[in-house]
Amino acid sequence: MITRVEISRLALSQLRRAPQHAAAKLLAWVDDVGDRGIDEVRKMTGYNDHPLKGKLAGKRAIRLSLKWRAVYEIRTTSEGETAIEFVQVQEVHAHDY
Repeated sequence: MITRVEISRLALSQLRRAPQHAAAKLLAWVDDVGDRGIDEVRKMTGYNDHPLKGKLAGKRAIRLSLKWRAVYEIRTTSEGETAIEFVQVQEVHAHDY
């Protein structure tokens, strides 16, 4: 069960520019993963956790607000543990569906 979350320097920098409510939702997600594990948190509809396609294939995203999402991927740490690392927090505009 994955309960460890790391936030990259780039993601931290981007998070500082995000609205406060988006940053708060990301931190709530991190706490939920620490308490329940990623498999249970993915089932929670409020985060809208989904796999990405195209050039971000293999990564996943959670919705922080209508305009903001955080992109993450599962990685193995140098200690051999499996952890989640946020690789990007980005502003999202309307998608073409």
